[in-house]
Amino acid sequence: MDPQGSGVLVSAMQWLQGTLLGTVATVAAVIAVAAVGFMMLTGRLDWRFGATVIIGCFIIFGAASIVAGIQAASG
Repeated sequence: MDPQGSGVLVSAMQWLQGTLLGTVATVAAVIAVAAVGFMMLTGRLDWRFGATVIIGCFIIFGAASIVAGIQAASG
């Protein structure tokens, strides 16, 4: 239940979420993972840092599913 008059804020946040997780963000994440992977394979990047970048992308794009799972588990 949203408070009265919060429809504009909710709409703005949904637009922001769509923008941040839309096509541009997906393309940027794919390029980042490809660049990090290439740098890891050529030995120019530490494996721990590379894994952190890749796991971060999974967390950002899977945040809605992660939150839904936590909410379902908490009852």
